Amino acid sequence: MTQSEWLPVPGVRLAAVEAGIKKANRKDLVVLELAKGSRVSGVFTLNRFCAAPVQVAKSRLAATTPRYLMINTGYANAGTGKKGLENCLASCELLAQAAGCQADEVLPYSTGVIGEQFPLAAFASGLPKALAELDPHHWGRASEGIMTTDTYPKLTSRRVEMNGVPVTVTGMSKGSGMIKPNMATMLGFIATDAPIAKPLLDQWVKALADKSFNRVTVDGDTSTNDACMLISTAQAEMNEITALEGHSQLLYQALEEVFTELAQALVRDGEGATKFVEITVTGAANESDARVVAETIAHSPLVKTALFASDPNWGRILAAIGRAPIAALDVDKVSVWLGDLPLVERGGVADSYEEAQGAAVMANPEITIRADLSAGGAQCTVWTCDFSYDYVKINAEYRT
Repeated sequence: MTQSEWLPVPGVRLAAVEAGIKKANRKDLVVLELAKGSRVSGVFTLNRFCAAPVQVAKSRLAATTPRYLMINTGYANAGTGKKGLENCLASCELLAQAAGCQADEVLPYSTGVIGEQFPLAAFASGLPKALAELDPHHWGRASEGIMTTDTYPKLTSRRVEMNGVPVTVTGMSKGSGMIKPNMATMLGFIATDAPIAKPLLDQWVKALADKSFNRVTVDGDTSTNDACMLISTAQAEMNEITALEGHSQLLYQALEEVFTELAQALVRDGEGATKFVEITVTGAANESDARVVAETIAHSPLVKTALFASDPNWGRILAAIGRAPIAALDVDKVSVWLGDLPLVERGGVADSYEEAQGAAVMANPEITIRADLSAGGAQCTVWTCDFSYDYVKINAEYRT
């Protein structure tokens, strides 16, 4: 999406500045200002070593109505102990003082290196600059300002009409490594001017994240800092939405498209990735089994390196299915397809399969793998990428 297609959301102003938090000459401090009366809901990492900003944002979200979101890159402020928590609270206080709001109306988010303290002086000098540059059209700058190892900003919009009233949905995300479901290091911020009741907003963000950000994996590592926030500024002149019915289904569809596009962008920009891979498991006894099998395939380093090499080593896929931790699996009923090409039928190589056909499919930049367990009617889809030499190089040099 080009910048001209990024739609401002009434009730949201943004800024991104170079605060010099870790490196010079890069946007590293982002502020979102929300109109009074906005509602905010979110889901966060399940990593028990969750970062200080995750702890603070979760507790404040449950107790107050946020006015500002503050995101820094460079330092994750995770594994930083009591000092890290104090720094997080102090950075929120700095923004509150500059903006003239209460400190508990600020939600903090951080991404970057784990285990190192960030410099408060950079926040003290950078936050006033950010407040001075707030603008509803700065989504593009903000999406650049939350990047770490990302190679491009991730931003998308939709607009729908609800009973003749135009409603906007715009969102941004970051992340290309340490990406695994259970909030895949990812951050996501999606906003709409539609007036969504807070209880419904809480339900929707969980459901939408589960269908999108919780279905992606780059490397199987769950970050300490993940957060996905859904914002309703309630600026559109219409009745409050309290249920998924009627015209609200159009809004939900637009939100689902934005969530999915942003989540898939994380995989497409996976560290060192050369291929985008969709894995679908059908015929499972229940959705949990389908998801576990799909994720086991997606997390397999052997499958991912075969994808990078365009090597149709279907035995690696079978091995992943066979070791998936589900209660029961009849291997003689399992079938697997690579794209539209049958690989495995009833637990063994398909009679029609030829290696050259498999290699041709694996050479594509976008690949689908489908496995049918023939055990029921449930299914699940996840998205992943390959493992290349660059993944090792990027992560070996991450702290330099």
